[in-house]
Amino acid sequence: MDPTKAMSLLTKACPYLARTGMSALQGLAATGVNVPGASRGLSTSAVDEARCSVCPGHTGQSALLAKASQCPVVGPSIRINDAGKTSQPLPAACPYASCNSIKPEPKAASEVQPVTHKTNEAVFDYEGMYQEKLAKKHEDKSYRYFNNVNRLAARFPQAHTAKASNIVTVWCSNDYLGQSKNPVVVNAMKTALDTYGAGAGGTRNIAGNSALHLRLEAELATLHRKEAALVFSSCFVANDATLSTLCSSLPGCVIFSDKMNHASMIQGIRHSGARKHVFDHNDLEHLEQQLAQYPRSTPKLIAFESVYSMSGTVGRIPEICALARKYGAITFLDEVHAVGMYGPHGAGVAEHYDYEASLRAPVGQRISGSVLDQVDIITGTLGKAFGIVGGYIAASSSLVDMIRSYAPGFIFTTSLPPPIAAGAVASIQYLSASQRERYLQQTHVRQLKDDLESAGVPVVPNPSHIVPVLVGDAESAKAASDMLLAKHNIYVQSINYPTVPVGEERLRITPGPGHDNYMRARLVSALDSVWSTLGLRRTVDWERLGGRCGVGEDRANSELHVGWKRGVENVWEDAQLKQAHDFERARKGGVPITPAIPETVQQIISAMA
Repeated sequence: MDPTKAMSLLTKACPYLARTGMSALQGLAATGVNVPGASRGLSTSAVDEARCSVCPGHTGQSALLAKASQCPVVGPSIRINDAGKTSQPLPAACPYASCNSIKPEPKAASEVQPVTHKTNEAVFDYEGMYQEKLAKKHEDKSYRYFNNVNRLAARFPQAHTAKASNIVTVWCSNDYLGQSKNPVVVNAMKTALDTYGAGAGGTRNIAGNSALHLRLEAELATLHRKEAALVFSSCFVANDATLSTLCSSLPGCVIFSDKMNHASMIQGIRHSGARKHVFDHNDLEHLEQQLAQYPRSTPKLIAFESVYSMSGTVGRIPEICALARKYGAITFLDEVHAVGMYGPHGAGVAEHYDYEASLRAPVGQRISGSVLDQVDIITGTLGKAFGIVGGYIAASSSLVDMIRSYAPGFIFTTSLPPPIAAGAVASIQYLSASQRERYLQQTHVRQLKDDLESAGVPVVPNPSHIVPVLVGDAESAKAASDMLLAKHNIYVQSINYPTVPVGEERLRITPGPGHDNYMRARLVSALDSVWSTLGLRRTVDWERLGGRCGVGEDRANSELHVGWKRGVENVWEDAQLKQAHDFERARKGGVPITPAIPETVQQIISAMA
């Protein structure tokens, strides 16, 4: 090969060499090249030697090697080898690693050893690995035990355990408003079951797209005052599919994620492959510092939640939306633990910020400038306050159609069964019209928090319906949960890592409209007894230790993280609760309500007949 041409190939392969003149390179390569019989010129063998000089495995002492050792990419490896250490593999970052300009001669066919599985080497111990991973869980006390709890529709929030005669009271269900046993919801599902059968029959693209699915998406779009909505099999799937599809499609997208975001959002962000920044929980200054690093023209997405399920804290929605506008980002708000429970129609915390305006405006009509209007993408679930199963997104029609067309998590999965869609439609419409369930839930939450504070049981402060009781270690949290169940017939699941950080293990209590004063009194007494029996830290103990998770901390400091409006203790304010109470009293005189559904499943069926 022509020496000049060979060196040209080398300089093209490595930007570092390219900055050195050709004559200088020729001189370096010809000086001290450790090739017996090589001439002072740049021969083919010298080219081969020069090629090795930019690789970590070279052992010669050429001047070119000395020059290459100054390379910021391969230089450290070369210097290690010169010190007499084992050769290091070529760094993957080196541009020369992918160069095919100079290749070693291929081995003759006779020299190639055939692949064989005839060996004494032991097969990998798969079962041993499984057992080792489980042993670690047992050792750090984070292994999860699933209790056999069977909720009774006729007696909710009561359930029976594995033994049908053993009745317990459930205080940790995410069926927040008891909608799973609401006769309106159950009857709608029965009607759809009798008419359409149990299954969907396929993906939305193949036999799984029905009038009920379309009606459900229309109801969700109306609820959130958005142009369109899209239903998924769960909100985990909705978050994963939407974030991964959207952010991998936006060129050079950068994601900004709250530190306490749910695993489904973290998964979607990871699957997108986009660059990400994690900002401290509800820390607006930290978020802005990160946003300010990028031009407004760079595509950006801020992912956060309205109600954080394990702490009960509330995202700073208006402030984050303002930062998004300032720096050219879009917002992705997870309202999973808020839909059905906040806002006059149950659209979530974003609606609750404009409570009065939402009451006055026609359902489904956009309220320009409202907090809800400022959020670009809302995700929610049908499996918590709505009492069914499934997840969804609500956004502009073009974004929803793009996700519908590109997201594998939507395209390649069987759609929700018709009875599920029918029950969800009924539940959304019911809670959009009824304030009774929200009023009862919020009043029970307030009373329980006050009672626990009086008993010195440490509640993580927050303005929402979640009542997290701090324990502080996994083993004690499980022991407390077990004792409540075995001794007091009260079921409250313990929460440990990775759902919450190590050292912040807790019991998570969720009062609902079905709990009464007697149940609440029994719960407070049982918790007080368990705390004394197990010697668990009370609020005063956490204060002496400097506080944790807001427990025993200075109120002004904890307010920085709990969210909502500064100086306002609860998302549901006193005046709003009174309005909800008066509204229901005027409608039904205080008796249980079963509001008429604007368009029932039966009407859909009749219209199609």
